[in-house]
Amino acid sequence: MEESSPRRSCSVFAGLVGVSQVLGLASVVLTGVWMGHYRGGFAWDGSPQEFNLHPLCMVLGLVFLQGDAILVYRVFYKEAKKTVKILHGVIHLLALIMSIVGFVAVFDFHRAARIPDMYSLHSWCGMVTLILFCLQWVMGLLFFLCPVASSWLRATYLPIHVFCGLALMVLSIGTSLLGITEKLLFSIMPSYSHFAPEGVLANVLGILLVCFGLLLGYLITKEEYRRPPNPEEEALSVHFKTLTEGGSLTTP
Repeated sequence: MEESSPRRSCSVFAGLVGVSQVLGLASVVLTGVWMGHYRGGFAWDGSPQEFNLHPLCMVLGLVFLQGDAILVYRVFYKEAKKTVKILHGVIHLLALIMSIVGFVAVFDFHRAARIPDMYSLHSWCGMVTLILFCLQWVMGLLFFLCPVASSWLRATYLPIHVFCGLALMVLSIGTSLLGITEKLLFSIMPSYSHFAPEGVLANVLGILLVCFGLLLGYLITKEEYRRPPNPEEEALSVHFKTLTEGGSLTTP
């Protein structure tokens, strides 16, 4: 009877992944509507419209794309691990590029408008998150995608890498919530307490981001949804380790 029971409930898993994508995409779309409809659209000329690129790029990059990059190990569990590693790294790289564009936009706007930089809690958390995200990507590249470290060192660092990925998602969403609140207080403080439509929309955006993060955390940490071990890949890994680290192959 146990043989007939799948390791994971595919329909439930697919449904949860689908919901996570709806939440993530809705967050990106809502950010675009907020900045496009209520804040005047987008530009790259030092105007407030250039600032509007900042929240859109950060939600798209550090939240949605970063979350999907983590999720690929759960979704594509039947694909070759090397292929999934490349996809994981590429999506993270796109997230990093979008995040850098978002950072440049806000600093460029501040410089044009003569607004001080890096004084708020949001900006401090955002800078810490971006720096750690860059380090995480570089370490992932050197340890796993194009490994230069020994197998023992990679195995030791892997749990740290996984933890840092989850921690960065928490930091990214937390920093986004700080940014949403800061933007609302700067823009519509007198009418915010009267349930202004812009404020309600931004609050809904915050709830969507939290729900996206919670669902992503559930999918990533639930044991049933972890990538199952592949005997063939493990055998190749052991063989490569033996050849590169001077051990001897043993046969059962």
